[in-house]
Amino acid sequence: MESNGDNKRVVVNIQQSSSFRLRSPSLNALRLQRTFDLFDKNGDNFITVDELSQALSRLGLDADLSELLSTVESYIQPGNTGLSFDDFSSLHKTLDDSFFGGAGDNDDAADDESDLKEAFKVFDENGDGFISAKELQAVLKKLGLPEGGEMERVEKMIVSVDRNKDGRVDFFEFKNMMRTVVIIPS
Repeated sequence: MESNGDNKRVVVNIQQSSSFRLRSPSLNALRLQRTFDLFDKNGDNFITVDELSQALSRLGLDADLSELLSTVESYIQPGNTGLSFDDFSSLHKTLDDSFFGGAGDNDDAADDESDLKEAFKVFDENGDGFISAKELQAVLKKLGLPEGGEMERVEKMIVSVDRNKDGRVDFFEFKNMMRTVVIIPS
């Protein structure tokens, strides 16, 4: 990110990276729906430009509101107050195609494994190969999830996937948990 001084505008440079998004269609759909739900703060099933701006800001990505509006407005259907999930999905696909050549449909097992390792690293903040309750709580808080406010709930999450009962989640436990995610069609 760069700041150009007085007007505080931030430019976000996204470089092509195979780890930016999951290639597994079911995991991608789940992640996209969860992201939509997180951004839709008032729960009206629309993400307004203000909600999107606030969500990006929480993630440390300050965006110029007028530029954000000009990017998003062509995806908002007439009569709607913001992006519906389908609109948000279309915007996501366009950004995916623009930045990554639309390679997101590749369902290769090696690519999935690589994606899972990258996702694991997000939670394993200290790089020791394990996700502790404290690390999980930190990530949940960054995402603005209510579960992050209660260590007891976070510890229950850890216990639910901690097969060897060491109080932490290793990569194999994480991978098993991610592969058991079921997408229920709406």
